Amino acid sequence: MKFTMKAALLGAAALGLSVSAGFAQEVTLRCQHFVSPKSAVPSGFMTPWAEKIEKESGGRIKVEIYPGMQLGGKPQALYDQIRDGVIDCGWALPAYTPGRFPEAEAFELPFMTSQSAEDSSRAAWEFTDKYLKERMNDVHVMAVHVHGPGVIHKKGGPIKSSGDFSGLKLRGPSRQANALLSTLGATPVGMPVPAFPEALSKGVVDGGVIPWEITVPLKVNELADSHTVIGGDRALYNTFFIWAMNNDTYNGLPDDLKAIIDANSGIDASGWAGRAMDEGDARSLELISGLDNEIYTLDDATVAELKAIGDKQTEEWIADMNSKGLDGDGMVSMSKDLVAKHSGN
Repeated sequence: MKFTMKAALLGAAALGLSVSAGFAQEVTLRCQHFVSPKSAVPSGFMTPWAEKIEKESGGRIKVEIYPGMQLGGKPQALYDQIRDGVIDCGWALPAYTPGRFPEAEAFELPFMTSQSAEDSSRAAWEFTDKYLKERMNDVHVMAVHVHGPGVIHKKGGPIKSSGDFSGLKLRGPSRQANALLSTLGATPVGMPVPAFPEALSKGVVDGGVIPWEITVPLKVNELADSHTVIGGDRALYNTFFIWAMNNDTYNGLPDDLKAIIDANSGIDASGWAGRAMDEGDARSLELISGLDNEIYTLDDATVAELKAIGDKQTEEWIADMNSKGLDGDGMVSMSKDLVAKHSGN
């Protein structure tokens, strides 16, 4: 965080003179993320969030947003960059550091979240308040969210049955998504989403799972031939994101500026980030629907088959969490209840 003071204020402080209340502290926040600025959350949440912060602070808070890891490092390092003050705030995926934030996996389990990223993100905030606050107390979490329903994008024809996963190398974003792909007979290849297009173009993978919104910014629609949509009222898998600030940066703010950050954090900010994902999904789907790519929606029987497999995986996750002294039963029960509460089903 960079503090910019008027020359008179600096001079007064240097001389040990009293400082006029008229000289208000100004702050520049340097924030980083790992995707294109045209992607849904940067364009639909981060940028308008920054503009809102700047306006409500009367210009005293400046927010600089650096896309595509322009300040250095890899996506996996973002949480630590926020924690260590390398950046003042950023957008991080707990799933990129497997095993470090086990509680976050509750929202990444198969068929846990609804078809609405906005609704599920509101649920995720309430869950975080109970189960992740202590785990993530080394950063100041301002919002959490998930994306919309994941879609399977691949070279060649679409996946139409559970048997079609067999033998495919598919990019996955998280431990839980990869476990599901493996159970279905695919070989999961874990990687941050920016690496997916090159892996697909070079044949490192046959396809992968990402939501619609990031498909167009990454130009995956130009590399894939088909897209398989999972029907029903729940998403095949999901990914948990956080929008967080360095603790020292936040604690160093004057109370009035801290209040502005607080007013733009929490459940509504989380829902806003999720809504940006939903809107990005709609835009990308509309564009891709006008192309030659085949879009196939799985039938109800296949979805039910996948869900049964997912239910077994959830049971195994609960047992694993319980064995580690964590409240696996409680986390899954609360996640399901909160998703139902916010989605209305």
